[in-house]
Amino acid sequence: MSTAPSATTTTTTATTGPGGLQVEIWSDVACPWCYIGKRRFESALAAFPHAGSVDVVWRSFELDPNATSDDGEPVDQAARLALKYGMSREQAQQRLDQLTAAAAAEGLDYRLDQSRGGNTFDAHRLLHLAASESHERQGALKERLLAARFTEGAAVADHDTLVTLAEEVGLDGETARATLESDAYAEDVRRDEWRAQALGITGVPFFVLGGQYGVSGAQSADVMLQALTAAHAAMNPLTMVTNAAEGDDAEQCEGDACAI
Repeated sequence: MSTAPSATTTTTTATTGPGGLQVEIWSDVACPWCYIGKRRFESALAAFPHAGSVDVVWRSFELDPNATSDDGEPVDQAARLALKYGMSREQAQQRLDQLTAAAAAEGLDYRLDQSRGGNTFDAHRLLHLAASESHERQGALKERLLAARFTEGAAVADHDTLVTLAEEVGLDGETARATLESDAYAEDVRRDEWRAQALGITGVPFFVLGGQYGVSGAQSADVMLQALTAAHAAMNPLTMVTNAAEGDDAEQCEGDACAI
């Protein structure tokens, strides 16, 4: 449940329009910090002057690939956390309270007492279905899945629930159900996970910007804005033009040296 606070640099492939910047985000529907990280990234993007040229792509990552579908009942998250990390229930509850407070600071209303577990593989397949239409549609479904999981207590491993959520963001319900009842997009999910392994990604959220900059964890909006700025500059380097006769010695003002 924790995130790595440090930023790292990595290399991958990314394609978008001329001068555009692709941001790939590895994330899981079962990751509470991923929703917080999404909001912080969105805050950074809102302050980024070139936001219109940014193409966001959501990549699949399963925190617990062996998770089974739940029975529809809320999970005692404090007890689960205490067992997983060998801490007391009180310590676990304190961590959950801190998580809820961090979410609230980003405008998110976490209801972890209603949270249900379950396998997220099918949710990831639907995200790839949405991406086949547009990245905007994929982003809308990602938002809907996270809100359902952490605010509404929905069982996002349940096929009926998934179809309903897909329809709410404009996907065709019959197509969504047919996808869930087949193995469609399974290889796409696995391909994202293989790439994550190749890049050394072990936790989420993880952001890859322009194929050159990696940011690990739910970093602050300020850190994400710095990463966006650096990645955009790397893809759009400034070319200096000088007068051959004058060279680089043309008159200019620097600082307040010639302020009038």
